[in-house]
Amino acid sequence: MESLTCGPGLRFSDLLESAMSKKKINPDGAKAGSRSAIREAKPNILLGVSGGVAAYKAVDLASKLTALGAAVQTVMTQNACRFVGPKSFEAVTCSAVFTSLWSPPEDHRSTHVALVDWAQGIVVVPATANIISKAANGICDDLLSTILCASSARPVLLAPAMNLNMWNNPAVQRNIQFLKEAGFELIGPVEGRLADGTMGVGRMAEPQEILAAIEKMLLQK
Repeated sequence: MESLTCGPGLRFSDLLESAMSKKKINPDGAKAGSRSAIREAKPNILLGVSGGVAAYKAVDLASKLTALGAAVQTVMTQNACRFVGPKSFEAVTCSAVFTSLWSPPEDHRSTHVALVDWAQGIVVVPATANIISKAANGICDDLLSTILCASSARPVLLAPAMNLNMWNNPAVQRNIQFLKEAGFELIGPVEGRLADGTMGVGRMAEPQEILAAIEKMLLQK
């Protein structure tokens, strides 16, 4: 994936490094300190939300990113809208939420292209087995999957969340491995109590952990 630029000769990662240097921040160190770099760099974050129970945690993540000064645009799948309403994201980000491939008539650019061009980082929370499969196999049947297919020049972070048996499915693991080799970053899933009441690996990482992973991802690109 290509390095992001923020003006003539200046990479986005340079802004983060500068902010961290001023505050003597270690990107792998304390969570609270490292996130001050996001506050100074104010990145454009495209937040993708797919249809899993953990979708409600994406609202908390969007709120935390916005509070740190990031500009957040949200893209939701139709199934995500069954778990949490777009208005929740609009309220915490003060931005419209995108749920369809079809742009308003006044928008002369393809929505997925415009959003990818705008974004300095793309985060999918939660990343279900379905959206992971689409991203790995180039399927573009909704706005979020189309964005991921067009995102090769942007850093992408996935936060998987699913049932233990789904996570252990060989097809899912093949897709995960392919995406890693393609340059996608992953955080989690972690072990814990799952939505079906069982214990095991498949629980999505917490918003605080995802915040730290976002900064680390942007710093490395």
